Amino acid sequence: MLAVVDTNVWVSAFITPGGTAAKLLEAVKRGRLALAYNSEIEAEYSDVLTRPKFDILPDLVAEFLDHLHAEGRRVDLVPPLAITLPDPDDAPFLALARHLGCPIITGNVRHFPAAAGVEVLTPGAWVARVIRNE
Repeated sequence: MLAVVDTNVWVSAFITPGGTAAKLLEAVKRGRLALAYNSEIEAEYSDVLTRPKFDILPDLVAEFLDHLHAEGRRVDLVPPLAITLPDPDDAPFLALARHLGCPIITGNVRHFPAAAGVEVLTPGAWVARVIRNE
């Protein structure tokens, strides 16, 4: 399944290895979840995941970004959104998901209004749909 994944999911995955978000990271490694991204999303992943406050090992971040480059679907020509979001930093994620017709996976569902026309899933909802239905 192709999806756009919000950065907060990856923070959770790295700082709580046994948690639900970590199951998405494992699904990426196994090829069950394909990541869509663009240059803005990649830059945010890199910036946030390397913040000292999260204490994520640099090797894990590098491995994640290498996998993103090797296996992810990069799409940089995305039409901008014509809606205002609670957090403007979420616009690249939502615009890409809408452009590709794929869901966005986030821990902040309320940041993505239904009016955008994108399916919004929590990590738990994605796991329930994909992993448990194997």
